[in-house]
Amino acid sequence: MTNAQRTIEALLGLADVKVNGDRPWDIQIKDQRFFARVLKDASLGLGESFMDGWWTCLALDELICRLLRADLESKVKKNGLLVAKLVWSKLVNQQTKSRAKEVAEVHYNLDNELYGLMLGKTMSYTCAYFKNTESLDVAQDQKHDLICRKLDLKPGDTVLEMGCGWGGFAEYAARNYGCKLVSVNISTEQVAYAKERCKGLDVTFHLCDYRDHNIYNPQGIQFDKAVSIGMCEHVGYKNYDAWLELVNKQLKPGGLFLLHTIGGNVSTTTCEPWTQKYIFPNGMLPSVTQLAQAMEGVFVMEDWHNFGPYYDKTLMGWYDNFIANWDKLKHRYDERFYRMWTYYLLSCAGMFRARDAGLWQIVMSKGARPGVYDAVR
Repeated sequence: MTNAQRTIEALLGLADVKVNGDRPWDIQIKDQRFFARVLKDASLGLGESFMDGWWTCLALDELICRLLRADLESKVKKNGLLVAKLVWSKLVNQQTKSRAKEVAEVHYNLDNELYGLMLGKTMSYTCAYFKNTESLDVAQDQKHDLICRKLDLKPGDTVLEMGCGWGGFAEYAARNYGCKLVSVNISTEQVAYAKERCKGLDVTFHLCDYRDHNIYNPQGIQFDKAVSIGMCEHVGYKNYDAWLELVNKQLKPGGLFLLHTIGGNVSTTTCEPWTQKYIFPNGMLPSVTQLAQAMEGVFVMEDWHNFGPYYDKTLMGWYDNFIANWDKLKHRYDERFYRMWTYYLLSCAGMFRARDAGLWQIVMSKGARPGVYDAVR
């Protein structure tokens, strides 16, 4: 047994995980190079070695949950390259307009068929709201309705949506609440799908960066409400101040802004290395402190709602759909992609199960607003 193997087995033991054990969350080693690689590259090495087929696990989601709860990442010394990347992320704006496009090219433009089979009929790629239901599709519609009620949407309201995905919220709000929406997105595939989906509804989609207000709002109108669902993770902490100020300027006095985002428990400046490299380049999770500092003097915080555990159920639902439909996709993707996508969905589920991140819906208002805000749940 090598020193690397002894070290990794001891670390795994802190999380009640055994090498080649017989429990679902125990790790099964297929290549002995696994130990040195993980000791050297930590979470990046763990994910890449899974993609390479060096190890497997029956309950990968539960394995990741246990590793995170035991905080093993802090016990593995980071190599010089990872430390250098962390320092670089503090100095450089990773989410400039040119860099922001990378996540669309790598991830969101990937394949509408893949996302359609995985996400379900709503094509919603954010956390569902599983209150009183076990159905993913119902829970996604409940999420859309929850947002509409939190924004107190009324027929004729004008709504600015930053980051429209495949148009799920825009369709729901326009069809069920009679709103007029202006939606912005940098993904060509998502915008094309959303436009087709919302034909005949009072929704206008713009393929541009959220900073391009001269394109999507050339007249400088002020909207009744604003919403951002799942875009904040791509904005970056260096841009939070300017972003919230831009939203504020485009809202009428007393208008509401709902921010739906994954949130981290601690302030950081970059994403987990494997996720950064393979799934969400230039992404990062905001913290309470980072968002609160950006809100200060710009918005009044009306409500902060965390339902992060529902993301565990959402991701497991997406994983079940992905597995059930793999036969329809495998002619276009290889086994390495299959393992990468499996690791992505199940490791994220484990992250939310461990409460290593939350899902926040934050409602803010612009200036004085009469009465008490009704915190809808």
